[in-house]
Amino acid sequence: MVTRAARKVAGLVATLLATSFVIFGAAYAAPGDPVTFLAGGKENLTPEYLAAIRAQYHLDDPFLVQYLRWLGDAVTGDLGRSLKYSDQVADLLAARVPTTLGLVAYAAVLFVVFGVALGALAAVRGGRTDAAVVAGTTFATSVPPFVVATGLISLFGVQLGWFPVGGGGSLWHLTLPAITLALGALAIISRVTRQAMVEQRELDHVTVARASGLSERLIVVRHVLRGALGPIVTMCGLVTAGLLAGTVTVESAFQLSGVGTLLVGAINTHDFPVTQAVLLLMVTAYIAVTTLVELAQPLIDPRARSGA
Repeated sequence: MVTRAARKVAGLVATLLATSFVIFGAAYAAPGDPVTFLAGGKENLTPEYLAAIRAQYHLDDPFLVQYLRWLGDAVTGDLGRSLKYSDQVADLLAARVPTTLGLVAYAAVLFVVFGVALGALAAVRGGRTDAAVVAGTTFATSVPPFVVATGLISLFGVQLGWFPVGGGGSLWHLTLPAITLALGALAIISRVTRQAMVEQRELDHVTVARASGLSERLIVVRHVLRGALGPIVTMCGLVTAGLLAGTVTVESAFQLSGVGTLLVGAINTHDFPVTQAVLLLMVTAYIAVTTLVELAQPLIDPRARSGA
């Protein structure tokens, strides 16, 4: 188990290094010269001033030297200074990360609770209930998030006035964004739950438990759902990791001051330090969560532990 964990951690570090190289390289090759943004205006675009900026920010150094310097600073927590806000990038992220994490956590609670409940209902009831759940989740996955956001804002924010349509600061403000973010994930979790429980219901130990006279409710809870927890928990972790990098559309639609809107603004204004830092943060969060889920899989599912 320790050796397996060490291999996973080593793979995590190697993946992060490769990802950081790609992110920095993409920003380095992006159109536009960062010197023109650092100069601050056309009146400052003199050869002497531009040369001084290049020397100050080491922009004349070779690509590999610039990357290693940026990587070393990032490891120590120095993510550079924003070209647009003139603030430390780490401070900008610290102010916006709580909003994004709160949104993802709220959405995770929604899709786990309702996704597992709908999947279990479809697996246990079958028939028309199963068909209705499958049809509903199929429709949910086919609707783009910005369409869902527009519909929720129009109905519950404008017409009914039940929820605020922008801003943040409370769970009430995050409710509509969390529903928008959770809808597609809910469909995935319900399908995985349904399939895993259907497979468990056909196993021999469930048949024996039913023949021994146990109630159907006890069989579902103790044997079927418990046996299906492995794939359900794994998929919940993977989907949550995906949500960490998928908040851009939702935050933009509901005007939330999160990491997603910070990334959009940084791309539009060619704020390269912020763009690099946000992308690196999103990828790091995704890889870290998926690695933790994979390491926890043998503890949740004995079959995975025996296979390993």
